[in-house]
Amino acid sequence: MIKKALYLVLFAALISSCGEGDDYTYVPTAPELPGNGSDDDDEEPTITDEELLDLTQETTFKYFWDFADTSSGGARERYHPNDPGNSEGVVTTGGTGFGLMAILVGIERGFISRTEGVERLTTLLDFLENADRFHGAWSHWINGSTGAVIPFSDLDDGGDLVETAFLAQGLICIKEYFKNGSDEEQNLSQQADDLWKGVEWGWYTQNQNVLYWHWSPNHGFDINFQLKGYNEVLISYVMAAASPDFGIEKEVYTNGWASGGGIQSGNTQYGYPLLVKHNGSEQFGGPLFWAHYSYLGLDPHNLSDDYVNYWDVNVNHTMINYEYCVANPDSFQDYGKDCWGLTASYSRNNDGTIGYNAHSPSNDIGVISPTAAISSIPYSPKESLDAMHFFYRNRDDLLGPAGFYDAFSPEYDWVAEGYLAIDQGPQIIMIENYRTGLLWNLFMGNEDVQAGLTKLGF
Repeated sequence: MIKKALYLVLFAALISSCGEGDDYTYVPTAPELPGNGSDDDDEEPTITDEELLDLTQETTFKYFWDFADTSSGGARERYHPNDPGNSEGVVTTGGTGFGLMAILVGIERGFISRTEGVERLTTLLDFLENADRFHGAWSHWINGSTGAVIPFSDLDDGGDLVETAFLAQGLICIKEYFKNGSDEEQNLSQQADDLWKGVEWGWYTQNQNVLYWHWSPNHGFDINFQLKGYNEVLISYVMAAASPDFGIEKEVYTNGWASGGGIQSGNTQYGYPLLVKHNGSEQFGGPLFWAHYSYLGLDPHNLSDDYVNYWDVNVNHTMINYEYCVANPDSFQDYGKDCWGLTASYSRNNDGTIGYNAHSPSNDIGVISPTAAISSIPYSPKESLDAMHFFYRNRDDLLGPAGFYDAFSPEYDWVAEGYLAIDQGPQIIMIENYRTGLLWNLFMGNEDVQAGLTKLGF
């Protein structure tokens, strides 16, 4: 799988008012929240659903505020409370994009003041403006003190288009949130807009009808990795189509992401049609972050291209992952209706060593990742809340200073007492989208985004 391969390289390398758009507003249906805990659990709940959502958002927010890179304000690649200097100075571009959106949630929820948020964001956007860029794209990792690229692998020492797309998604939310604010806020809004619009998306096609993930001034396009669905990279094509100065045409999307219609799948599991061919996981679907990263700002409700409806894709992907854990074919301890969720995260290998793994039903080794169920709450409200109550009941082991820890395994009596930016961010953001639609409204209200989606035939 794409991210699994890249992050195995990673782990080897380092063991008040929001300016919503005029044309789009997602209005939550405000479903009645389900009861606490699962039907099978005899233990009384110790917290209400609303309190649990509040607690999860507030503690997870600390990752991007209290434990951010001290120089730049960007999101650190990882944070280990027992080894706080573990990734000091290593800023992750995609995680920083998630952090931009998390700070907006922090302002809305009163975790920080609007003034504090603007101050931090100003520092962060100034850092991004002066950091190394490669035909407009940022690198996967950035030195938080100098802005210089930190190589992600031997050939990956230049622009990372997917990480840049995750960042651009956050920049657009900043642009929309502050565009009608004070003079200082409007300047921040304009800076965010200018930053994402400086990305030369078309350069990353090599004049072909497909986007490529990487380009380096030292190695060119040697990695030669085409962005084709289905996986987490849909947002890259949306951002590329939305770019007013460096945009792509629909043919790039059709041939690249959609493989000329080859993205479609007829497979079904547990009564749910998979709808799309998940790269390397065509039977059960890939890790659940594929239903999260591209959809933190991009609202999948009623989002259809020429081939599929992406809301259905994400709901079915989530429910297949859930039903697999309930069925528990490998009989892993505690798997069930309130303990589920397989995605990329820290992992425990069979020999007891700790690494990183893209867990999925096709790659299940007995490790549950809380971000999988928590970040899926728009797609599976009851099932996600049941899981969150399980995590909370086991809070002495699972809840740390920046939210629920990244992964755990009841089978091996193991908890990864650490965090990854790309796993914490989707939790606070998708909970907010479930509750209010905040980030969906901001991103989808952007006129360039709407133009890009229209260009692609959505």
